[in-house]
Amino acid sequence: MKKLILASMMTCLSTLASAASVIPLWPEGVPGARPGLGAEQLSEGRIANVSEPTLTLIGPAVDRPNGTAVIICPGGGYVRLSADREGTQYANWLSHLGVTAFVLKYRMQEFGHPAPLQDVLRAVRMVRSRAAEFGIDPARIGVMGSSAGGHLAASAGTLFDLPAGRTGAALDATSGRPDFLMLMYPVITMEAPAVHAGSRKALLGKAASADAVQLMSLEKQVTAATPPTLLIHTQEDQAVPVENSILFYQALTKARVPAEMYLFEHGGHGMGMKDGLGTSSDWPRRAEEWLRTRGLLSRKQAG
Repeated sequence: MKKLILASMMTCLSTLASAASVIPLWPEGVPGARPGLGAEQLSEGRIANVSEPTLTLIGPAVDRPNGTAVIICPGGGYVRLSADREGTQYANWLSHLGVTAFVLKYRMQEFGHPAPLQDVLRAVRMVRSRAAEFGIDPARIGVMGSSAGGHLAASAGTLFDLPAGRTGAALDATSGRPDFLMLMYPVITMEAPAVHAGSRKALLGKAASADAVQLMSLEKQVTAATPPTLLIHTQEDQAVPVENSILFYQALTKARVPAEMYLFEHGGHGMGMKDGLGTSSDWPRRAEEWLRTRGLLSRKQAG
């Protein structure tokens, strides 16, 4: 089934390419801009040294969009973005399901916290404020992220009201809360023993304060207002321990937030949509079922 879906996706690539467009995230000027950073670095589908955040829109590959949008945060330890494997590939898959996808290019270690949070919340606010233009329902906007991108997605779902996530722009009045989260082998905690030390260093610096570590350990920030969440992780992940997803799931359950979690045996960190990994390669089917069950794949007019 997965091979059939992937084959169908490949036949749509030319349509997707023509439907893709790049949207500046901060047309009025990037907050805390650092002009001396130099050019972005692009190599083998990875992006580093981001100073001009953007959203790349990839529209639905079906005749009629279903009204759901997903903002995708690629991983890369807050050092680089795995833009192809954990961005464009996911967007193409979601497009095949009738979802309007946006791949987020966000600021990372060159800025540190709260720049990535500002970027993802700005993305949610921008997409929601332009819902009619994009043909989506403003109440069906999700955020998907992998690895450190999963941490950023989970930050959007837990810290959407944090003052540091605002910049004083008029768009701050629009809600930055996602309506659902899809987290792929996410970084969640900033505390040992399950912390991904590289992500913590890149986001919070070499000598992060206890308060910063507490704030960005997202299992501690879950409330009843956190949106419904899908978690996918593998036992073989040696980079970001599976305990990260387990901690977040436990917190969601305690807060009575609807959550579903799939923990697979095989598939190392950064597996993306790789085939041949046993049952873990079927995660797109599980994710599609979850989206469908939540009514997010049924056609709905934009609000």
